[in-house]
Amino acid sequence: MFHTWMRYFTPNSVHHRLGLVCLGVGMQHGALPTVGPRTIDHHVAVVISAGTGWFRHRGGDAVEITAPTLLWLTPDAEHHYAPHPGSGWDESFVDFTGPAAATYTELGYIEPDRPIVPLSDTTGPRAVIARIARAARPGNPLLEVESSAAVHELLVALRRARADTTGDGDRVLDALARDAFLPLTIAEHATRHGMTLAELRAAVRRSADCSPKDYLLGIRLGRAKELLAATDLPVAAVARRVGYEDPAYFSRLFTRRVGAAPVRFREQQYRTVPGGWSTDHLDPRRITRQPADHPGP
Repeated sequence: MFHTWMRYFTPNSVHHRLGLVCLGVGMQHGALPTVGPRTIDHHVAVVISAGTGWFRHRGGDAVEITAPTLLWLTPDAEHHYAPHPGSGWDESFVDFTGPAAATYTELGYIEPDRPIVPLSDTTGPRAVIARIARAARPGNPLLEVESSAAVHELLVALRRARADTTGDGDRVLDALARDAFLPLTIAEHATRHGMTLAELRAAVRRSADCSPKDYLLGIRLGRAKELLAATDLPVAAVARRVGYEDPAYFSRLFTRRVGAAPVRFREQQYRTVPGGWSTDHLDPRRITRQPADHPGP
């Protein structure tokens, strides 16, 4: 016995220019029928939240599946899978396509060569899938745009839920963020956190899909933008605040990565606020609405 609910959509050419479009959504549980062997021309994220089964990829050997697990079904890759009849499983899925899928693959959010991805928890991904299901109500004029936005969010939720991104990886990223503005080399960061350079690189790649250098650079440039937009500090002082002793090097780096020189960025983004404003890294949920006679930026 099994129970199935699913809806399929046909977005038009304009919707495809959103980068990703949702082609379908479904929720099933029980001793579901075997899927395949087959190939498809789009992507499907299959989230197994309970139960066990098996999965065969590109004609290889069957691999045992135990929830919570993500199955990636990718274009032109033959797949064949099913829950065990005795246990069944709880499954949610989203079909999607679009040119942005290639970028998400390059960033490591979609892994064609790793079709079975253990998850630590399925709460986040299932919440996004449930929103797509609610958007699929009959007559919803915003369906295609709502579901497209949700596919982007789903990929982030799945990336966050991966079992190999929790624990030590998160602690390493937190420690790097805390020390991001110190004038340290990557090797010195590794030593500071009791790791070899290779261990640090592997941990950051596993958790953030980038190198330690790029991870720190993103934090530094973000802070530099805040200081340029919110203060009158000279560019040299901003550079020192974010860990660069050489302001000329900082300016070249900023210009290359941002596409505008620090001075030009300040001209475009500077905000004046009566009484000044804070550039501390506060939780935005703590920011309350200001009185009408003290408007925000």
